[in-house]
Amino acid sequence: MQLGYEGSLFILAFDHRGSFKKLLGVKGEASPDQTEQLVDAKRLVWEGVQIAVREGLPSAAAGVLVDEEMGAGVAEEAKAAGLLLAMPVEKSGQDIFDFEYGEEFGTHIERFDPSFSKVLVRWNPDDPEQVRELQGERLARLTEWLHARQRKFLFELLVPATPAQVALVSGDAEAYDTEVRPYLTLAAIAEIQAAGVEPDIWKIEGLDRRRDCQLLAELIRRDGREGVKAVVLGRGSGDARLDHWLEMGAPVDGYIGFAIGRSIWSPGLAGVANSSMSREQAAADIAKRYRRFVDVYTRAAEST
Repeated sequence: MQLGYEGSLFILAFDHRGSFKKLLGVKGEASPDQTEQLVDAKRLVWEGVQIAVREGLPSAAAGVLVDEEMGAGVAEEAKAAGLLLAMPVEKSGQDIFDFEYGEEFGTHIERFDPSFSKVLVRWNPDDPEQVRELQGERLARLTEWLHARQRKFLFELLVPATPAQVALVSGDAEAYDTEVRPYLTLAAIAEIQAAGVEPDIWKIEGLDRRRDCQLLAELIRRDGREGVKAVVLGRGSGDARLDHWLEMGAPVDGYIGFAIGRSIWSPGLAGVANSSMSREQAAADIAKRYRRFVDVYTRAAEST
């Protein structure tokens, strides 16, 4: 199978599960009423996506990343509408990657037939060797399964700092993002590739310097991986910081878009929750914010 993906990709991500429940005030096992509320909140985000497409967002590049647990209906509707669909494979809230549905992961992928199967992985080169080996083995297995079936693999990489790494910049989280995380990210990607894990698209935390984006793009496309691409993830950041990350990545050959979630939909969901917005206003706000980030990225990509 040829690695990679062609075309732009603007994903609205709302596959959050554990964190989504916390955001809506659900603690422990959700009751039937709470489950209905969670499913409805996912549907509200989907309504925002539909508005954005009706208002001119290119449907060929528009995508949704949504989970089966609370968004199965949305996933089916998005696919039927011809939008790109990504769905998570990982178990939510785990420090070490594992399959959400255990040995049945393939059955669930085939049921929904998403455009991309996505994993969220926490990987730091200073993690214990046995942890990195275990993750590598599981992720290599997923790589083999997906590519044997001509399915695309979307890999979200987080590089959480160790105490020693934060100490290098005197506890300054922003300095870690700028000065330390880019190099750890490159090292992590090299280790993941060496473990036999071959994503088609890397979903990467924003980088503050364009040169770091260029180095990353070169690394993910080395040694016959020319078609592999990167997208910027949002990490719940504010508009100014996220705009900067998009502007750094967009002009770089190898970057094709973003996968942003909370930065787009959390104001609308909060507005409904505190009664400062109607449902219609919240959906319109989600659409507006989604299209705004597409515009930021597109302008930056066209500036070179």
